[in-house]
This record gives sequence, C-alpha cells and structure tokens, in this order.
Amino acid sequence: MSSSAHECLARAMYFESNRNSDDGMLAVGTVVMNRVQSPKYPDTICEVVGQKGQFASGVLTKPTPEPGYARAKLIATQVLEGARHSAVNRSMYFHTAGFRIPYRDAQYLVVAGGNAFYTRGSTIEDSMPTFTTLKLASLQFSSEQFLQ
Repeated sequence: MSSSAHECLARAMYFESNRNSDDGMLAVGTVVMNRVQSPKYPDTICEVVGQKGQFASGVLTKPTPEPGYARAKLIATQVLEGARHSAVNRSMYFHTAGFRIPYRDAQYLVVAGGNAFYTRGSTIEDSMPTFTTLKLASLQFSSEQFLQ
C-alpha cells in the first residue's frame, strides 16, 4: 500500500472517476478531502482511501496505466494545493450515476466523471447550494448539462 498522500489521492481519483474527466477527478478528490476533515472518517488521505468498502477494490494496489494516471496526479497536486469542485461543496458521498441507493435523505448536487455526488441529512444543509433532488433516472446527464 502506498504511504504517499499524493499517490493515494491520485489513485482514488483515477479509479473512481471517468479517467478522461478532469471534472470527475476533481469531484472525487474533493470528497476525499472532505472526509479527511470530518471526525467521522480517518485523519489522513491514505487512511480514507484505504477504508474497506469505501472506494474501488484494489484502489491502492492495482496498476495505474497511462494516460489517465498522469492526469490524476496533476489534479491531485491541485487538490492538495486547495482546489475543490464547487458543486460538490462539502459532500462526503458519491456513487455511480444511475445506480439506485436506498437513502431517502440523499440530496443530489452534481454528476461528474460518471458519478453522482450527494449529501445526506441536514447537518450541513445551510452551507449547501439549493438544488432540487434529482430523479435517479436523470443522473445520466453530465455536470455541464446539469448546471445549465
């Protein structure tokens, strides 16, 4: 397993987003950083990414072929320097777009890189942008289509 925060972050972004979507990689990186800041999750990037059942199987061990991994490393650097996906805001959750989840309190924010990003409950409700909850069938849109 990697001990480099940069590598752990880049691997999460590479394996969890559409590898040709900078927007999606930035969104996944934002969720990782939100989790690091939350008392509900581990304190380091590698511990967050390595949590069992939270990210793609083998995220810290599978090979990372080019060309997508070079892009993921570049965006990981930007995230570590403070870049965040504005539509993801403080979300700590995402799943594959179009996948059905059983949470009635999910508030969808954006679709990016093949994933739907959402919040749950009302603990950060006041800091979130106002969005109407999306119907799961509409999650096939890209984030650009969603935000227009």
